[in-house]
Formats: sequence, structure tokens, C-alpha cells
Amino acid sequence: MSGEAHVKIGFIPLVDAAALLIAAHKGFVAAEGLDLELIREVSWANIRDKLAIGRFDAAHLLAPMAVASTLGLGHVRVPLAAPINLATNGNAIAVSMALYAELAAEGEVAHPGQTARTLATLVARRRAEGREPLTFGMTFPFSMHNYQLRYWMAEGGVDPDEDLRLIALPPSYMVENLARGQLDGFCVGAPWSSVAVDAGVGVILHFGCEIFERALEKVLALRESVADEEPDLVAALLRALCKGAAYVDAPQNLEEVSQILSRPEFVGVDAEIIQRVLTGRLRVQGPETRERVDYLIIGEESATRPDPRQAEWIYAQMLRWGQTRYSPAMADRAKGVVRPDLFDAAIGGVQVQREIKAFAGPSFDGRSYADYLAGFAIGQRL
Repeated sequence: MSGEAHVKIGFIPLVDAAALLIAAHKGFVAAEGLDLELIREVSWANIRDKLAIGRFDAAHLLAPMAVASTLGLGHVRVPLAAPINLATNGNAIAVSMALYAELAAEGEVAHPGQTARTLATLVARRRAEGREPLTFGMTFPFSMHNYQLRYWMAEGGVDPDEDLRLIALPPSYMVENLARGQLDGFCVGAPWSSVAVDAGVGVILHFGCEIFERALEKVLALRESVADEEPDLVAALLRALCKGAAYVDAPQNLEEVSQILSRPEFVGVDAEIIQRVLTGRLRVQGPETRERVDYLIIGEESATRPDPRQAEWIYAQMLRWGQTRYSPAMADRAKGVVRPDLFDAAIGGVQVQREIKAFAGPSFDGRSYADYLAGFAIGQRL
């Protein structure tokens, strides 16, 4: 890479873009010889399309969307490479005040298994009474939000394709639709579930990490051709992003990082809400709080280094919900989206393998796709 390279990167206003936003704001990207232009988008479809046609050089992207684009699912096939993780976990399932009252009236709401079974009871009751089915929002069909909602519901006996409605909405639209009664619940990245709680229109029912212990949420994605043809550019971006992640993770920077992310050109919500997200101590209903140190993981414990096994797990969820077909070639393409080789060339580091563990159901670790899918009562099988 000779001279200063101008790089356009699209992002959605979410706290899990923190490493990217801080790397830009604190000058870590500029120090690598890059002239970075950050472009704030409202929807994941916009991000995907502009990355695909070359309007963006890279993007803050849903990890499953990177796999879907590479496989040609829901869009033209554009192979992508994900050489760094921007965030692990960070989502939450929130429900309306009315639905929470119904769930709580039926029993305990502490564990996902309990609420999933209660949800099945409510779904059956609504059907018997001839009422409209419940409607839940998620940000995109190829997203961890969608898979977290589906996994949770199905463990209670709810078929998400038959028993209720799942619709896709941009993250920032969730709270307004919940307040208007057009949604009964949603799964979205931070800070929007917290915004719903603070606005008095929703309750955080479960953190995403209570559904999946360590789910790959966002990646930096580039077109595969760019990743392979411009290794110096990729390495410079990865070095800057790792510095950004380390800055976000440092406790002494918490207040500053929260203030930066709160700016209208970045996430654009109150810094106090962002600070709660970064510490994993969230208000879940009124003043009541719940804490998980792994609610959102940016760079701790080598979290930025990509692991191809997570792409395999994402492909398994796509198979379960009928979003694609199985073939060894497609399985290999899905796995190949995640590129630890590019990360290691730029950063180095130790390989840390972690399975995405769910709160119930079979483990994927070491199983064939057929054996894994056969362990579920609801969903497609090979």
C-alpha cells in the first residue's frame, strides 16, 4: 500500500460498532495511513447492497449476512471475507409491557426455557380465541437476532414459521413499533432494547447471551476480491481495529468511549445508556437491573480473532430454518467466509476455539450437520 488510501466503510448505529467508531475517532485508522470515511446507514440491506456493488470498501456487518452473501442467499452472490470479529453477543429479546404481564401471570420468567414454554401456552390460547398471532421483530432474516428468537421459541414448542409472525425492521425502528403496538417483542442489538426500557414501553426478557453463550454478532466484511488483492490495506484496517477494541475494553476509557459513541453521527443515544451496555449492567424493567459481564464482548479474550467453526454453526442455523440447502461445497464456502489467515498475518495471536453453546438442545461441536439437525423437534432436517 503506497500513499494514503481512501476507504469507505458503512455502519449501523449500534454499540457493537464501537471498535470501528473508536478506531476512526481516536486516529488509529489515520495512523495506519488510511483516510477513512464512515457512512452511517439505517438498514442492513443498504449496507449489504453498497458493499456488494463497491460503494463501500468494507462494512460493519451481521456475521450471518456475510455468509448469506457468499452463498447467494436472498440476493446476488457476492463472496465476502470476514477477517476480524467486531462483536460477540450484544443482543437482547425485549417484549411489550402487555406481553410481559401475560408471561409473568403464567409463571416464572427467569429462564429462557420457562418463558418459551409459557409463550407456547399464550400462542395456543390466542389461536383458540381467534385472535391475531403475536408479531416479533428482528433486524434481518440472516442475523443472529433471527436465530436467537427462533431457537428460543422452538425450544418451547412454538414453530416460528407457523405460530406467529416474524418481521424484519431496521434496529432504530424497533422501539417506535413496539410503542405503537405493531410489535409484541423484538430481538435487536444494543442500545435499542435499553431504549425501550427507558422509554417505559418494553421489558428486556432475555439477554442474547442467555440464548447463545458466545454468538458471533458483527464482523468487518470486505469483498473477497479486495481482501485477497489488497493485503496491506486489510492488515492496516485490522491493526487499527484491534487498537480500537483495546481502547474500548480499557476500564479507564469507559466514560470517554460512551460519550464518543453517543454523538449523533455515531450511535446517537444517551451516553449513560451506552455505558450500561458496555459494562453489561442493563435496566430490564423500570429501575430493575440485570448484569452479565459477557453481555457484549468487543475484544477481550482474543474475541477479535475469527473462528471458522462459528461460520459452520451459522450455516447449520440456515439449514435448520430452510434458508438454504446442504452440500459439501456450500458448507465449505460458508466456513471460508471467516478468515483467521488474514487476521494472523496482520496481528498474530493464539487460536482460541469456543463453541456457540445454547441454553438447551444438542451441541453442534463435533457433530455432522445431519446429526445436529436431527436433535430438534422443530425445524428442517437433512
